[in-house]
Amino acid sequence: MGLRFKLTADVFIPRPETEILVETTIKIGHRLKVIGERLKILDLGTGSGNIAISLAKFLTDCEIIGIDISGRALKIAENNARLNNVDNVKFIQGNLFSPFTFHLSPFTLIVSNPPYIPTAEIERLEPELSFEPHNALDGGSDGLDFYRRIIQESPAHLKGKGFLIMEMGFNQAEAIKKIFRDSGNFKILEVVKDYNDIDRVIVAQIG
Repeated sequence: MGLRFKLTADVFIPRPETEILVETTIKIGHRLKVIGERLKILDLGTGSGNIAISLAKFLTDCEIIGIDISGRALKIAENNARLNNVDNVKFIQGNLFSPFTFHLSPFTLIVSNPPYIPTAEIERLEPELSFEPHNALDGGSDGLDFYRRIIQESPAHLKGKGFLIMEMGFNQAEAIKKIFRDSGNFKILEVVKDYNDIDRVIVAQIG
């Protein structure tokens, strides 16, 4: 997105594919702003803050909250917000939705690039991934644990007709679509492919 981020071993290194998640969210955000919607955005598993900060740079006059379980990652995210002169992002420590109650003013958009690598595959990954924090990679036995939790818990924190936008791993699209369908809470609007023609981002809407 043309922005600079400082990284340490405490955070996942952003990949080019995540720009697609950001660009997709920006397009939806602009459409909502045209009809007068004031955006309130939640970034789950914010890590270095790259998604939240990028959204803040390209979607003005909105409120953005980034959540991460790692306090060390949040320090990096806060530093990156200052580096990019962003002041409309707030970072909170927590496990997904744990900091929030059902009485919280709901979000317009929830975005996430969750851990999606199956546990058994982590040790077989490329050597350079050994430098990444384990909890940023491990998506459980089939790589889909966080998708199940986020899809199940998001409706309580989204406005009516709110959007859930998530990045996906290779060959996970059909399984994630099924989780959405089984939840009974979302309508899948689109699946966006990455630069290698792989299904990478899924967009769903409440209702």
